[in-house]
Amino acid sequence: MTEPLANAAPLARIIDAIRLNAPGIALSAAVAVAAVLAAPYVAPVLPIPAMVIALFIGIALNALASRPLYRPGISFCVKTLLRWAVALLGLRIALGEIAALGLSTAVLVIVSMAVTLLSGFLLARAFGQSEHYGALAGAGTAVCGASATLATATVLPNYRGKEADVAFVVVAVNALSTLAMVLYPLFCLWLGFSQTSTGVMLGATIHDVAQVVGAGYAVSEPVGNNAVIVKLFRVFLLLPVVLAVGYWVASRGEREPGRAASVPVPVFALVFLALCVLNSVIPASGALAGIYAPIKSVLVEVSTWGLLIAIGALGLGTSVSSIAALGWRHVATVVGTTVVILAVVTAGLLAIG
Repeated sequence: MTEPLANAAPLARIIDAIRLNAPGIALSAAVAVAAVLAAPYVAPVLPIPAMVIALFIGIALNALASRPLYRPGISFCVKTLLRWAVALLGLRIALGEIAALGLSTAVLVIVSMAVTLLSGFLLARAFGQSEHYGALAGAGTAVCGASATLATATVLPNYRGKEADVAFVVVAVNALSTLAMVLYPLFCLWLGFSQTSTGVMLGATIHDVAQVVGAGYAVSEPVGNNAVIVKLFRVFLLLPVVLAVGYWVASRGEREPGRAASVPVPVFALVFLALCVLNSVIPASGALAGIYAPIKSVLVEVSTWGLLIAIGALGLGTSVSSIAALGWRHVATVVGTTVVILAVVTAGLLAIG
């Protein structure tokens, strides 16, 4: 009789957790679905991805989401669901394609990302802002826009105004990416870059993947191919960026009260790396490729929806007044990091020739 009772307690906890989180998860999922349905109608007027639409819808529903009923599920989406959605991004990256970039391109991308991340901290300090905001702006600009911003937020402490900072960076990097999608190809033409250099330039400087695709293939197919590969290399480097920010947080003793500072190793980041390796090995094996392809397709879709739901939840937890309170310094920091990565990559490509 004791064994069934022992098993009943964990089951009861699981049921209680589902009941507690279900309303907030359902509301966040509804926001994600609404964003996907709205995207085709919004795109002809304003070229923004469904992820940003989900953020805006969530912010508009903040008053509803502030009810205690929804808070646990919204918190679950922003913290737990987000981590695993980011981890599944590893299935989109193949190490062979990254290796084909060549040493000089890889070094240029790594250096530009490191300088950009550092500039986020320095600019935030110069403008009298929290260095945590500098980490968000630097990572969002250096890596891959919204996804990197959300992933970086998971290793930062919960400080006052964090939700508004994250939401602002997501919106800002998308707006700057859209502007870059139009202007950067013209800039490359003015500089006289070859198709290879143009692809590297677009992939190494534009924040969001969608805008990299738009800018690259608008020039030509070879430019688009190169741009996407370079961009995926930046996404691959999400792991060391998250670890670096986590190490910085730990070195300052900004972990949970009463706990000693330690270097965090986020499990989701290690899963991300493992899936990158898996995605590089299995398709080449032949025997498992037929089974792997449909599983990968499903998991990539799960990752996409996970990110949409998480950012919808982020919006639900962010009030319009908190974003309105952010001033020109927030704008200047993100614009500054954008200028930094553009300047470093341009100088590197001109030097390489």
